[in-house]
Amino acid sequence: MNDKRIISFILNAFRPFKVLIAGQFIVAFVWAIDLSLRPYILKIIFDKIPTLTPETAIHELFVLFAFYLSMSLLITFIFRFYDFIWLTLRPNLKRHIGDTLMKRMMDRSQTFFQNHFAGNLANKINDVMNSLPEFQKLLIDHFFSRFLALIIAIFTVWTISGTFALVLAAWLSVFIIGTQLFMRKAQHLSENVAIVRSTIIGRIVDILTNMMSVRLFAAKRDESKTLKAYLDAYVLTDQTCDWWFLYMFTFQGVSFVIYQAVVFYFLTVGFKKGTVTTGDFALLLTLNISIIEMLWTISNDILRFSEYTGNVIAGLRIALTPIEIEDAANAVDLQITKGKITFDAVSFHYKDTDSLFDALSVTIEAGQKVGLVGYSGGGKTTFIHMILRLYDIAAGCIRIDQQNIKEVTQDSLHANIGLIPQDPSLFHRTLMDNIRYGNPNATDDAVMEAALRAHAHDFIVALPQGYQSLVGERGVKLSGGQRQRIAIARAILKNAPILILDEATSQLDSITEGHIQESLWQLMDGKTTIVIAHRLSTLLYMDRILVFDKGKIVEDGTHDELLARQGLYKTLWDTQVGGFLLDRSDNIELS
Repeated sequence: MNDKRIISFILNAFRPFKVLIAGQFIVAFVWAIDLSLRPYILKIIFDKIPTLTPETAIHELFVLFAFYLSMSLLITFIFRFYDFIWLTLRPNLKRHIGDTLMKRMMDRSQTFFQNHFAGNLANKINDVMNSLPEFQKLLIDHFFSRFLALIIAIFTVWTISGTFALVLAAWLSVFIIGTQLFMRKAQHLSENVAIVRSTIIGRIVDILTNMMSVRLFAAKRDESKTLKAYLDAYVLTDQTCDWWFLYMFTFQGVSFVIYQAVVFYFLTVGFKKGTVTTGDFALLLTLNISIIEMLWTISNDILRFSEYTGNVIAGLRIALTPIEIEDAANAVDLQITKGKITFDAVSFHYKDTDSLFDALSVTIEAGQKVGLVGYSGGGKTTFIHMILRLYDIAAGCIRIDQQNIKEVTQDSLHANIGLIPQDPSLFHRTLMDNIRYGNPNATDDAVMEAALRAHAHDFIVALPQGYQSLVGERGVKLSGGQRQRIAIARAILKNAPILILDEATSQLDSITEGHIQESLWQLMDGKTTIVIAHRLSTLLYMDRILVFDKGKIVEDGTHDELLARQGLYKTLWDTQVGGFLLDRSDNIELS
């Protein structure tokens, strides 16, 4: 992952809030000045006191005390101003980061989500959302302000004594360089901790999501054993990081002690020679206490800063990897006039596998109802995924009404295609929301009408909350057949000009399927329709049937024509048992 991409993302995330961030810098600047200014006022007061008489003391010191108290009051108000900035900036910055990252995630290809745990990705986004504002706060409020304060402190001490300024500068140089050397490894260790932690969360989410399988396979002990190995790795990684910070804190503490010993020595020698005044004592000791407290705070902040940095980098390394399938720079919206689909010499292969399709050419005419059959792994699902541009082809062209799908926006492509999948996944939202996903502007009556046509209305109204019932994660509260009927209702509501059915009724009983088939035929009317089916009886009235075998269309015709050819389709038809197609034993599922 290019670090420039990470820096660019961070700067772009901060850009909408530049006025608030400028306010943070102003507060930091005022605080840095105050750190040296008030001790310097105390120096003047202490130097002046020995020369005053009781009669002149109040008159001579009034202005200095008033200025000192005014600075204290100013700092009180400036900190409240900072609180206002932070309370405004933090939630809005988190919202902006979350929105930006989720938009990027929704542009990802299916391959990306197949290769990453959903829980891990969610944790990465959450880490960046929570850590980046804290990272920014520490950078300005703690590091920038304190670095500026140290420079001003060195200058202030220089006006008193060059020797003390050189001692302070030398010690700060050793402190900063030494801490920086420790931090280089600490940042790497913190990033490793963030990566391992996200992996564990992803693993836990995976177990919880598949809890039914864990129970049915009596795998609780095995899962616990595997998870313990991950947790042991996390403990080791976390402890390694913590030990490294312990070494760093030890170095810093020893350097504090050495610095203070040197300052006390020069103060004592200077006072003996008469070059150091009582005010100088007050100034240097007050400044030293403030500087030491400040640097101890920085030392603790470095641990947090390193953790935030590790979280942000680990999260952005995944989130900012290049988008696999992007709209063309001049992409336009797809305009469906008829719904004709053309494959022109299309070649495709999955990553690190042999070619599945090689120069495939086929045309599906507008309004045709086309069935796809063949053994598992023959390319049927991949065929429809290419139409949806869930994967990009290696060569050739796919056109819809003479428009290359690579030259239209993916949103407009998907908006014009309705898909009813074999295993529909629902949102953990209400049934009303899940059906309305097909058309966000649909009225409640339209949603219910779609549910009626999908034969889902009866089981929905029988639920305690009816259409307001939550379906659980991925729809786990519903049976497979119920989820499929919700998916059908959603497609009915969408009413797209191109319709794809991928085993759309496979989880329904025969009676319910018979009722729904009538609704599906009504939905198909006037639409270009592609139907994948293992139950060949559902394809009897298709205009065409394409028979796939190992990435090739080996037969093309109507049901009767294909039976008459005595080819693969006839073999598939004859080998059906109970209306289902047996899989070829030597094939691996690729689609």
